[in-house]
Amino acid sequence: MTRDGVVLPPARQFIGGVFVEGAGGIEVVDPCTEEVVAVVPEGSAEDVDRAVAAAVAAKDGWARQLPRQRSESLHAIADRLAAEAESLSVLESVNTGKPLMVSRDDVGQAVDTFRFMAGAVRATTSLAAGEYAEDHLSVILREPLGVVGVVTPWNYRLLMAAWKIAPILAAGNTLVLKPSEQTPLTTLRFAELVADLLPPGVLNVVGGYGPVVGARLASHPDVDMIALTGSVHSGRAVARAAAESLKRVHLELGGKAPVLVFPDADLGAAAAALRVAGFWNSGQECGAACRVLVHASVAGEFTERLVAEVRGLVVGEPWDGADVEVGPMVSKAHFERVTGYLERARKDGVRAAVGGDPLDRRGYFVAPTVLVDVPEGAEAAREEIFGPVITVETFTDEDEAVRRANAVPYGLSASVWTGSTRLAQTVPARLDFGTVWVNSHLVLASEVPWGGFKGSGYGRDLSLYALDDYSRTKHVMQHRGR
Repeated sequence: MTRDGVVLPPARQFIGGVFVEGAGGIEVVDPCTEEVVAVVPEGSAEDVDRAVAAAVAAKDGWARQLPRQRSESLHAIADRLAAEAESLSVLESVNTGKPLMVSRDDVGQAVDTFRFMAGAVRATTSLAAGEYAEDHLSVILREPLGVVGVVTPWNYRLLMAAWKIAPILAAGNTLVLKPSEQTPLTTLRFAELVADLLPPGVLNVVGGYGPVVGARLASHPDVDMIALTGSVHSGRAVARAAAESLKRVHLELGGKAPVLVFPDADLGAAAAALRVAGFWNSGQECGAACRVLVHASVAGEFTERLVAEVRGLVVGEPWDGADVEVGPMVSKAHFERVTGYLERARKDGVRAAVGGDPLDRRGYFVAPTVLVDVPEGAEAAREEIFGPVITVETFTDEDEAVRRANAVPYGLSASVWTGSTRLAQTVPARLDFGTVWVNSHLVLASEVPWGGFKGSGYGRDLSLYALDDYSRTKHVMQHRGR
């Protein structure tokens, strides 16, 4: 399918099971062509209030449904997404410039997320009922929280929405979701596709800007939890706003994933894996393999292998062919942010072994880049660039590698590359990251949790742990003595 077959959603707010008009207008731009593809409403605090009221009205009925009933609804959503997979993939690529291989993977993972949660909600576990105090029977209940406010990012619109919506609904909550104002189209299309599968008010979508819509969700007294995937700056703002009402907070924030390559690693396999893990979604990925720490004894050989892989990457628009691996930055502002990092790195003496510049073509394209001669503590190796850029540093021993890997404010993900069983077991335990891969990177599954430490936030997406996050535990103890 080409962009000519794109199906645009209603450019309105989705509240109480129907699309309603909204004031103002935000232009949605195709980053490949720099052309406006849609204009969506600019949400207001009043829009949020109406959406929250709809979610409050729906929450008791949805919470009373049996797990089997909610499971059937989630399976129906998964079926609907699967049936519309190609049109959703095209819409995702139109909105973001993603290669179709990336968009199709996003949709497939979104379908799997709903299917997993549909099964998981029917098989939750907790402490067994029993007598833990003499003559008293204890029972643990898992209850919905109520209304959850959700803020999703621009890099994975549909997939990050699925990561939030599926466990929130499975646990028996209702929600109000604010998609990124830059990339709202697949979220609105999702709402359109599932409108007849959920009771009115269970799912609501209000577009707009973070300081207005996101802030109102975080501070609203009838919202019981706020869940955000986004930047550290956005996470701090949401947490501050939520503190006033003491609502629960779930934050999945940025990352700066170190890749520790030891001298006994399979260097060819590591370089080939980073071709994908470092440049998937054009590097606009919080778990991207963006910071290599390689042992000095093999740094030259590894860098040569990595540069050869990166030189082979196919850059282009989604419609240029199935082999396109890297697309544009999502917006002009982000393009300028990424190229600003590259310009400052060059001034600081960091060398681009490949790439290092914007591409001379329409759209917001940056050449896939490998930066070398990167000193410890350099900006490019410390801050989240969030683009098609990998930095390469060297180390001389295990302790130095671990210390430098941990010396960033983020703690989302990391990987260790080694042929040593000892290192494979001991190094991950010393790394302060929520996910650590060994001899792979950026491999995800719905059954296992995703989330970080330190500046990368708290709470877990995916797996049974997400259901825990969106539930509350109640202990009922009954005296049964005579």
